[in-house]
Amino acid sequence: MTRLILAIVAAFLAAAGMQDIRVLFIGNSLTAANDLPAMVRELAQQTDLRDRVAVGLVAKPNFSLEDHWNDGEALRAVRSGRWTHVVLQQGPSSLMESRGPLREWSKRFATEARATGAKILLCGVWPPRERLQFQPDVTESYRLAATDAGGELVAVGEGWRLAWEKDRQLPLYGPDGFHPSPLGTYLGALMFFERVTGRSSSGLQPPRSVRADAKTLKLLEDSAHRALAPQHLAPSRRPPTTRGQSSIF
Repeated sequence: MTRLILAIVAAFLAAAGMQDIRVLFIGNSLTAANDLPAMVRELAQQTDLRDRVAVGLVAKPNFSLEDHWNDGEALRAVRSGRWTHVVLQQGPSSLMESRGPLREWSKRFATEARATGAKILLCGVWPPRERLQFQPDVTESYRLAATDAGGELVAVGEGWRLAWEKDRQLPLYGPDGFHPSPLGTYLGALMFFERVTGRSSSGLQPPRSVRADAKTLKLLEDSAHRALAPQHLAPSRRPPTTRGQSSIF
């Protein structure tokens, strides 16, 4: 009888769109800075989902997806089967020599994640401030990786670009000109919240670490909405970068 009741409750919650959402983030310090996963969960707690959204994080400094695969911790977390979504992130990966590994190891992680029933998301990042002109190459690398992996792209770097179109002074970079500021992480959190929950972020409040007036918060919400729209993820027609900073980070 108890099992029957639990099954009925689970079916009711699923029909009402109240399924548990469990998101595993795999990446490096670009995701760990300001704790992107925790921000996503904090946003969810302001909605009717409340404690139905859980997050996990496996992030190590300067790690690529290949490094994560060889290290084993992220792979064990994926294979645990606890997650409804698995988010993959490495460095900007705008160069051909870094785009290839991003695509290859995204596919490998995606195969493991799909075997557990999880959906795949790619966290599209941004280049260092001094290489900001290569943002289209970064987004294209992650778009291709998402396609290869049979997943979806959450192009946070595109969200930054759209926000800067409205206010070029927004401090989305942190002091080192590469890692995100709390404001930059928050824009990404808005995008991931909307993608994994299917809910609007309008009217939600940021964590205390994010200091912004109402006008700026509205600008970030609008930029998140626009960056998630399909028209902002069309294939790039420019050739990939073949020289410059060679690191995938």
